[in-house]
Amino acid sequence: MKEALESELGAIFGPGEVVRLHRLPGGASKEAWAVDYRVGETVHPLFLRRAGGGVIYRGTLSLATEFRILQLAQAQGVRVPEPLAYFPDLEGREAFLMRRLEGESIGARVVRRPEYSRARERLPEAMAEELAKIHAIPLEKVSFLPAPASPAWRSALETAYQNLDSIDEPHPALEWGLRWLAEHPPPERSPVLVHGDFRIGNLLMDEEGLVAVLDWEFAHLGDPREDLAWPLVRAWRFGEDAKRLGGVGEVGPFLKRYNALTGQDIGEEELFWWEVLGNVRWGLGALQQARRHLKGEERSVELAVLGRLAAEMEYEILYLLERHG
Repeated sequence: MKEALESELGAIFGPGEVVRLHRLPGGASKEAWAVDYRVGETVHPLFLRRAGGGVIYRGTLSLATEFRILQLAQAQGVRVPEPLAYFPDLEGREAFLMRRLEGESIGARVVRRPEYSRARERLPEAMAEELAKIHAIPLEKVSFLPAPASPAWRSALETAYQNLDSIDEPHPALEWGLRWLAEHPPPERSPVLVHGDFRIGNLLMDEEGLVAVLDWEFAHLGDPREDLAWPLVRAWRFGEDAKRLGGVGEVGPFLKRYNALTGQDIGEEELFWWEVLGNVRWGLGALQQARRHLKGEERSVELAVLGRLAAEMEYEILYLLERHG
């Protein structure tokens, strides 16, 4: 891939040489590459996002659309890596290029390492501020996305049922969670641009706080509470279960700051429905990823290990619904 990439980068930065091309770990459905491109004495630190062997959920955006949304987010003032170029065919797969920022995104490190203690204190309000900017992007600017369903919760539920059917095996706890959701629909909210995967693990951190919001492949038009509740899913606490907001803090300050910036009046109790849905969705996502490995579509220990996480999500669904009564 080095030669193909050098040709593309030469058109952007001028003739030079790729002096580093390193595939990074993680990324359940997309390849991630650290790239250093040298032109004379200048080295450009870059990040390449390239299509992988499959997708986690139906409706996952193409990289062309994800790149377009990244450009809109940057124009809105959202903290994102600078988008540089989209490549429709980089050795048989689409890809796009961004400036590489320094920081940490591995969730288990963010929630535990002492050097990020100051950042963790600031993170709940910083997360709220970024979500407020994302949700303020005018809908007419994202008219290229499918129109939002009305109500948005019904579309989210139907998609979850479709994903469950595609697995083609029984998972009673997931099915019970979906049945509860169908029988307890939430009140409707006006649609916004939803990031779709806003959580610890997709936020780049340094020791002072939030650096950038990453991974926009699940962006869509939907209910703002979907983004607000997604970081409450237990899997995204990375073992720091007592801190409901992504293992770094409490929901109250996060939601208070979001409401103050957006003029919304979303109560913490409204997030419960979406938290249950989030656990169902990630349980389904883990099963679908494992099947990519089991079917031989993409042999990967990481994908195989993801399959066991479904049981944790099922346990969490049962716990949440029993506690709720």
